[in-house]
Amino acid sequence: MLKLDKVTKIYRVGTFGGKELHAVSEVSFEVRDREVVSLIGESGSGKSTIGKMILHLVSISDGSILLDDLDVAALKGEALKEYYRKVQGVFQDPFSSYNPIFKADRIFQTIHDEFYPDVSAGEWSAKVERTLKDVGLNPEHVLDKFPHQLSGGQLQRFLIARALLLDIKFLVADEIISMLDASTRIDVLNLLAGLKELGLSILFITHDLSLANYISERAVILYRGCVAEMGATEKIFTNPRHPYTQMLIASVPRLDRKWEAQASVESKCAPTGYASGCVYYDRCPLAFGKCKRRPIPLEIEPGHFVACWKAAEPPV
Repeated sequence: MLKLDKVTKIYRVGTFGGKELHAVSEVSFEVRDREVVSLIGESGSGKSTIGKMILHLVSISDGSILLDDLDVAALKGEALKEYYRKVQGVFQDPFSSYNPIFKADRIFQTIHDEFYPDVSAGEWSAKVERTLKDVGLNPEHVLDKFPHQLSGGQLQRFLIARALLLDIKFLVADEIISMLDASTRIDVLNLLAGLKELGLSILFITHDLSLANYISERAVILYRGCVAEMGATEKIFTNPRHPYTQMLIASVPRLDRKWEAQASVESKCAPTGYASGCVYYDRCPLAFGKCKRRPIPLEIEPGHFVACWKAAEPPV
């Protein structure tokens, strides 16, 4: 369905834009029909930039993003509007998505006026109520309310309902539960899983490994804008092959172990900036001479790709 091919995003920074910041470097992966793919990485890894490029909110410097062979970067005018009927995004902070002086359900009226002006008010109202029930909201409790009168979980469900009103095919979910309390998180995750069963494809952007493991069939691990590892979620979590992925999984807090015992994994090498070869070179405890050349993701087993020269070597 959605395919990224060597997608790159370069920002001009510094005085008069004299320097380049490679936020995303030659990232390639795909999200199939009715599939949830998790995009995992720490802050600054390029996750949200990829999401914004998919949503046509940020331009692509190089490479391509295709939705069913449709070139996303080339879309303009009515073609872009039609694209947004199929692709929508929900972001981290639900409160920033609403104008506090308007009632929250104004977003539904905006969709009606922009995309479905010929639908009668009664028919539209019935559709809104059905959609709210589909995302677990009681229309009587949430309609005609201001944003401050609703919880973060309710506002996120409002945004998901907004996307569903457009009968979308693809959803970019960018850290959508990081600001929600624990009791609400699982409800939103289960909601996303249910939407997948209804035919929706989802790119789930997160820094939380446990959430990615819970919801996604496949995962992509990003580091400094590059793909470190990708494949079936189960394979990555049970058999991580890239040193960065191994460090991430080892750093997940456990109930049977003190946090300090895990934190020391990262302290072996401190980040100092981009290396000329592997972007993880300056932090990797396994780095050797060949790592001064940029590795490309290699298939070490069916459907499991790792961008690491060491992982590609036969086990000793």
